[in-house]
Amino acid sequence: MGDTPKYGKEVLMIQAYKVVDQRFIPAVTTEEAFWIHLESPSPEEANKILKKYNLPEDFISDLQDSDENSRLEYEDGAMLIILRVPLYYKHRSASVSFATAPLGIIATQDRLITVSFYDSEVLTQYLEGKHRPFDITQQSFLLNINLRTAVYYLKFLKEINRRTTQIENELHQSMRNKELIRLLRMEKSLVYFNTSLKANEIILERLQRSRWLHNDPEAEDMIDDVIIENKQAIEMANIYSSILSGMMDAFASIISNNLNVVMKFLTSITITLALPTLIASIYGMNVHLPFQENSYAFAMVMGFAICMSILLVVVFIRKKYF
Repeated sequence: MGDTPKYGKEVLMIQAYKVVDQRFIPAVTTEEAFWIHLESPSPEEANKILKKYNLPEDFISDLQDSDENSRLEYEDGAMLIILRVPLYYKHRSASVSFATAPLGIIATQDRLITVSFYDSEVLTQYLEGKHRPFDITQQSFLLNINLRTAVYYLKFLKEINRRTTQIENELHQSMRNKELIRLLRMEKSLVYFNTSLKANEIILERLQRSRWLHNDPEAEDMIDDVIIENKQAIEMANIYSSILSGMMDAFASIISNNLNVVMKFLTSITITLALPTLIASIYGMNVHLPFQENSYAFAMVMGFAICMSILLVVVFIRKKYF
């Protein structure tokens, strides 16, 4: 990760932000901060925040597990919400280009703390102060994070669909497994997205019923929009997953058929070349043969072999073997 802030020059593990004119700007100390963001904190930094705000240790330690499920829990006057957010791996060496990881959001009495051990773009615009102005409360900021999460799911789902279409075009003439493996990776990403979106939906429904959310009247209206956006992402993931599953079955058959066409072509070529070889072999035997005294014997044999080969080619063309 490095030591430079995403909004400027160095990314600090603990970043503090205060609210000025409905925007987040860096705060000098955590005491004046409304929002504290922990980016892959060290054990010492995590313990410092845990002790300062009297938080349970597992509020941060659980987030290091990439498979941690979405959940909402209350403990010691604090609320922990774990969301599954989308990730995009740009490196070619990555086993999948798109995956998900946990993002922790801790609401204390007067602050919101976010914790991330994975490189997600969901919080980037807030960290860089490039978000649109809005009436910032704990509830509204939490819902905006959920909304941004759904938006990024939709964005990455469209990218998955674009890549799938590109692979589909390559598969029409392919006889290799490479394209099918790429489709398998896309399908794997869709499974991750679908599972995470459904888990996030459960959290949103629990939030909608919580008393904490009702402390901000505007948030009650906003959560309906967030749930709709999340449902749209779920439906899109389901559609793309169904299309991709059927496509993989179809193209597995196409690859097999393409291979059969090539084998049929090569077999036809082999038979066509075998006929003149057979005639030449027979006429090359060391026995008495017709026309062997004729000065045009070689031309006659070669002409007969060529004519038979041409006849075979015509037959194969009519049967569409070529």
